[in-house]
Amino acid sequence: MSKFDEKVELYTKFMNDKGLSFDADLLAAVTKGLGPSIYKKDAETVSGTDPKELETVKKNFLIKKLGLEDGPNLDEGIAEVIEQIGKSERNKYRAAVYYLLTKKFGKESVYGM
Repeated sequence: MSKFDEKVELYTKFMNDKGLSFDADLLAAVTKGLGPSIYKKDAETVSGTDPKELETVKKNFLIKKLGLEDGPNLDEGIAEVIEQIGKSERNKYRAAVYYLLTKKFGKESVYGM
């Protein structure tokens, strides 16, 4: 099994353990879109309490990658996804967070879905 497949398997297990329904193909596409960051311990997760980190998610993912307009709905969407995963969850995997944000804002087409 490749390192990439191991990561997808890890994120799949994470989503299942959280009881979150998901599309495996879209999760794999989002994971692939993250590139080498999934192999770096610090970059692999999102801090749900660090305002700087959440701003980065908003600017680099929601606005640049998904093409959304900046506004309070983006911050609300991020907060909702963090809540969905669980604020107390230490490992908020970036792939899972980005997957849930992609679904929330209906931007599956960015990944060819």
